[in-house]
Order: sequence, then structure tokens, then C-alpha cells
Amino acid sequence: MSGHESSYTPTNAFTKWLDTRLPLVRFAQDTAINFPTPKNLNYWYTFGGILAVCLVIQILTGIILAMHYEASVDGAFASVERIMRDVPYGWLLRYIHANGASMFFLAVYIHMVRGLYYGSYKAPREVLWILGVVIYLLMMATGFMGYVLPWGQMSYWGAMVITNLIGALPFIGDALREWLWGGFSVGQSTLNRFFSLHYLLPFVIAAVVGLHIWALHVPGNGNPVGLETRKGKDNKKDTLPFHPYYTVKDGFAIIVYLMVFAVFVFFLPTVLGHADNYIEANPLVTPAHIVPEWYLLPFYAILRAITFDLGPIPAKLLGVIFMFAAIAVLFILPWLDTSKVKSMRYRPVAKQFFFGFVAVCLLLGWCGAANPDDAVIPALQGDPKLVVSYTADGQEATSEYKGGGEAYIDAKRFMESLPADANPSLSAVPAPTFMFRHFSLILTFCYFGFFVLLFFLGLTEKPKELPESIHKSVLKRHKASASAVPAE
Repeated sequence: MSGHESSYTPTNAFTKWLDTRLPLVRFAQDTAINFPTPKNLNYWYTFGGILAVCLVIQILTGIILAMHYEASVDGAFASVERIMRDVPYGWLLRYIHANGASMFFLAVYIHMVRGLYYGSYKAPREVLWILGVVIYLLMMATGFMGYVLPWGQMSYWGAMVITNLIGALPFIGDALREWLWGGFSVGQSTLNRFFSLHYLLPFVIAAVVGLHIWALHVPGNGNPVGLETRKGKDNKKDTLPFHPYYTVKDGFAIIVYLMVFAVFVFFLPTVLGHADNYIEANPLVTPAHIVPEWYLLPFYAILRAITFDLGPIPAKLLGVIFMFAAIAVLFILPWLDTSKVKSMRYRPVAKQFFFGFVAVCLLLGWCGAANPDDAVIPALQGDPKLVVSYTADGQEATSEYKGGGEAYIDAKRFMESLPADANPSLSAVPAPTFMFRHFSLILTFCYFGFFVLLFFLGLTEKPKELPESIHKSVLKRHKASASAVPAE
């Protein structure tokens, strides 16, 4: 599994016998104990271990919850309430599972941002990055399907909105959507499918995680300076065994992360959810504002930002294309970034654009949570104008009025002054304003623009001087820290 030579030696007859038939101990030693790891890894590299713990928590709590859940449109909502009220510690299991999904995504976003900043997607780790994006896609699908299972208002209507997007696909869209629904609308068959897939996909994620770890152990860990560990005798200067140095470091980070997790579970269990999902699903009542879970909001904003047709491509299909392209571009990122330097530490221009990219993603999440027709800055929005439409001399005419309440009085007086055959009508036209829809569109182009910039920056940017090795970069950092402390 590892690209490094095994250092394990069986110590007794049993381990020698087992090692020749099923080398589990050798595998554990080579991958989790003696694996040579760069000595300059910081705490941003602990999120891989945190994610492994999150996955285990989600699988274990999900299995227990599935024992009490009823996958039926008539009983799903009631079964969730029964879990909360009647199942021993059911409330705790549900809150851990629901908030665990959010903590899982928070950790994976931090993990991905770290990978982007330190160039973990560049050769020889392209497959490692691609497998990570596959895991991310599987997580999104699993999280969305889990959101549907409580069968609240937001569950039902979120499923209706998202699955309807499939209908925008040409030729096969309608057939594919009906197959996913199991009929002509979201209903019992849809819930059965989503429950089955939600139960299955975490185990698929676990399998891909195994491949992800395998792909990591072949080239070895990346590191903040973006240099590869040296071979031969110099390898020990650049590396440390994973245990105990990084098992302790990862363990500490996991404990801190679980403490934050516990704050949400015990003190803020519903803060990341939506109030409408505590109302049983009603196909006849549409919520005022349909939104997915927070971790899907940036892509939801991109979807809603596209309100124009592009040639023969309608706006709905174009929005779907842009939304999936926002994820697909991550698959080709190793080849889009043409720089030979991996770490953003040594790329001053790209570094600034990277922080801008992170800000764009956060702002897209904000836009996804807001009503697309609301003003971004309500204080700057003017008053609406009133328009009186009427017929004069056989032709359509209009008269406009501004000024708040006085405008309404003036418009009514004007309407009363018109003859009866003028057929006057009054309508309100909102004042032009910068809406979230417009802001989302700008941010969408900024999102894709970052990847285009990476291509050209890699060809033109002059990076900073790299250290000679990982070992010397660590020594330089320690010398700088020591010189910063004044002598007594």
C-alpha cells in the first residue's frame, strides 16, 4: 500500500505466521505508526484524522437511527418525533447525527482550503485530489438525501426543487426525473429511494476514503513548503514517524474539534437547521423561502444567479450547467494550475487571489441563504413608484408618481379625474436596486475567474525563493523564533 519500504519485523512465532498469510500488523505499522511523515506539518493537516472520526460517528449513529426510522410519507415525520421523545437517548443520537453532518462538511471545507493553499493537488498527488473531490460529491449527495428523510416542509420542498433541476436536462431530463421520483411527483417511492441511498452511500464513502489513504501513502504527505521529502539517508532528516509525533497532534486536534461539536449538540442543537422542517410536509403549502442546508448554499446561489438564456440554452439548464461546472472544475484543477511551485506561501500574487476566492465562496453562501429578489443593502433602496395605466383617445398611456404615501394620494386623485371609459389601473414598480441575484452573478464569474487566473499566473508569476529542503526550512523557522526572543 505504501510507496515506502516496510520497517516491520515480526517479534514472535504467531506474528511471523500471520504476517506470511494476512499481514495486518505490518499494514498497521507501515501506514499508521512507522510511516515517514514530513516534520513541518502544522495543525491544518490534522483535519484528515478529524474527518475519519466524523465519518465513523455518522455511520454509527446513522445505523442506530435507521433501526427506529419509518420510511413512509405517513410515518416518517412521526417516527422522527418518536426517536426524539421515546427512544432512550434518541434525542442525543439525532442531534449528534444532524449536527455531525454540518461538522463533517465544516471539516472537509477546511481540509479542501488547506489543500488548495498548499498545492496538495499538484503532481504527484493528482489522483489523491481527484479521489477527495469524489468523496466531496458523495458527501453532498448523502447530505441532501438525509435532509429529505425527516419529511418536514423544507425536506419535501427542497427535494422537489432540487430534483426538478434534472428535468432541465435535454432529451433524458424528464425520464430521469420520473425514475428518481418513482412516479410523477415526490412521494413514497422517492422517500424509499432516498432512504436506501442515504444508508448505502456512507459505506461507499468509506471505501473511497480507503483509496484516498492509499493514494496518500504512495507519494507521501504534502507539506506547507511544497517540497518533496528527500530519499535515502536524508529522508530521516526531513521526516518523522507518524507515531507518536502526529498521532498525539491529531489526537489533540480531534479532542478540540469534538468539544466544539459538543457545544452544538448540547447548547445549539437546532441552530444550523430550518424552522420549517419542524412542520410536517404538506404538498399544498409552499414555504416562503426554500433553501438547502448551509453547506450547499454556495452552489444554490450559483444555480439561482443564472436568469438569462444563452442562445438555444434556456436559463434553467444554464444554471444547472454552471452549478455542476463549479464542482467539475475541481477535478481538472491539477492541470489548470500551471505553476511549478506548489505552496501559496511562495506565490505572493496567487496568494492574494486565493484569499479573494475564499471570500467569494463565503459570500456565495450568504447569497444562497437570502431571497434572490431582496436588496443587498436595503438602506440604499429607493421608494417604489406608482404607475397609473389608462386609455386616452384609444391609446394606452401611463402616468408615474414617486414620493411614498403622497404619491399614492396623487395617483388616486388622478384616477378619479379620468373619465369612466379610461379604465385606469394602479400598479407598484419596485425601485431599481442591487439585488442578491445580481450579486450572485458577479460572484459566480469571480469563482470561475479564479481558476482561469491560476492558469495564467502559473505562466507569468515570479515566486519567492524556496528553501533547499524541508529540514532546512524547519531549522530556519526555529532560528527565526529564537532570534525574536530577547536575551535576559
